[in-house]
Amino acid sequence: KEICEDCDCEHHSIIHSALHHTVHIILFIFVVNLILGAIMEFAGEDTVKTLLMSDSIVQPFIAGIIGFIPNCAASVVLTQLYIEGVVSFGSLIAGLCTGAGVGLLVLFKTNKHNMKENFAIMGILYVFGVAAGFVASLF
Repeated sequence: KEICEDCDCEHHSIIHSALHHTVHIILFIFVVNLILGAIMEFAGEDTVKTLLMSDSIVQPFIAGIIGFIPNCAASVVLTQLYIEGVVSFGSLIAGLCTGAGVGLLVLFKTNKHNMKENFAIMGILYVFGVAAGFVASLF
């Protein structure tokens, strides 16, 4: 479906339409980042340490899920935990590879009519991110 199906962009110039959509996406990203920042501040780094199960084979899988958090806080926490020796290099790579920023949020916001496709994209991103983590852990 068209991104402009719910608005009247065809009645305005392309510059007006582009600015309209840009402002909406910026506001959406800002609100989501505020909410996620508050959650990360509330949950804390210690909660993430507990969730990551140090020295476990499932750590890259968990780090890959944490990487989906659409905020740079997840990447910063994973990197800090790697520096502290809590997560392995492979887990760090898995988490950073799945970290698509707010791109996935924008995908889900603009592609509301094809959720199956959205989740397929997330699945592919997750599988390749975790696989990259396992490959990186071999070195």
